[in-house]
Amino acid sequence: MKITAPKHLSKEAKSLWSRLQKEYDIDDEAGFLILQTAMEAFDRMRESQIIIKIEGMQVQDRFGQYKAHPLTVTERDSRAAMMAALKALNLDLEPLNDKPGRPAGR
Repeated sequence: MKITAPKHLSKEAKSLWSRLQKEYDIDDEAGFLILQTAMEAFDRMRESQIIIKIEGMQVQDRFGQYKAHPLTVTERDSRAAMMAALKALNLDLEPLNDKPGRPAGR
């Protein structure tokens, strides 16, 4: 069963939805719900990145002190939510090691 990406997703997220659905043969309701959650988090992350790029990584508070842009937290949390959702789908996202040597992390 193939379901098209939800209309509220960005063009980039819809494209990623289609590629993941096709490549990993996601075809059940739970899988679609998790994929939707991942793509919504992806869009939130991208929106945060765009605003941070325009406004900068730091902003001044009312006392003139610099602090991290509040959307850096949203970007971080959205990335974590996206990765958690993709992990919940049991996708093999780790690239293959085509070079000799020990596997990463050992």
